[in-house]
Amino acid sequence: MASLQAVYFDLDGTLIDTAPDFYSVLNNLLAEHGRPAVSYAAVRANVSNGARALTELGFGLGPEDDAFDNYLNQLLDAYAGHLAVDTRLFEGMADTLDWLDQHGLPWGIVTNKPERFTLPVLEGLGLATRVGAVICPDHVRQRKPDPEGLLMAAGRDGVNPVACLYVGDHLRDIQAGKNAGMATAVAAFGYIDADDDPRGWQADHLLERGDDLLPLLKTLTSGSLA
Repeated sequence: MASLQAVYFDLDGTLIDTAPDFYSVLNNLLAEHGRPAVSYAAVRANVSNGARALTELGFGLGPEDDAFDNYLNQLLDAYAGHLAVDTRLFEGMADTLDWLDQHGLPWGIVTNKPERFTLPVLEGLGLATRVGAVICPDHVRQRKPDPEGLLMAAGRDGVNPVACLYVGDHLRDIQAGKNAGMATAVAAFGYIDADDDPRGWQADHLLERGDDLLPLLKTLTSGSLA
């Protein structure tokens, strides 16, 4: 790739671990409705697929069921009141962001998480004043794997997409990165479905742990940073 100009992250399961808050919110809601709790492992496995998947998991309903939208909206409202309580940066990401800031390399977020939740989470984690472009589904016509959001982020930050790295924990992230002409890295520590094999996604890099990213960035920028 060209000399690295920016790094973009998917959010849930890549930069931050939101599963603990979703676990609390979903099980509190299930308890209110007299339904059995679901396991943390089950919640973590479904977070990447969004609140609709968690609603299906907890209530055993599909989108075609009359009560589905009601439960979904209850879950979303409950989550909006429980943002960044137990959510944390994944291991190694704080050091990575510090390093990017120290070297003047912009970093941003391109996520399928709505702005309603994304911006408060970033604020709650103290990242809102540090992050560059933040692109949510509210801002684009086509979600990932379409490259629209990534190209929009690069345009806002004034960088060349072919000189950027996109990090994500889902096949659609890697496809979006490739479609945008960016280098890609799989966050294999993230919310990977049990049936998925991220090694088959043809990403440029695979990160087994969150703290694998900083050494990769140092390698990619070797000789290009003072």
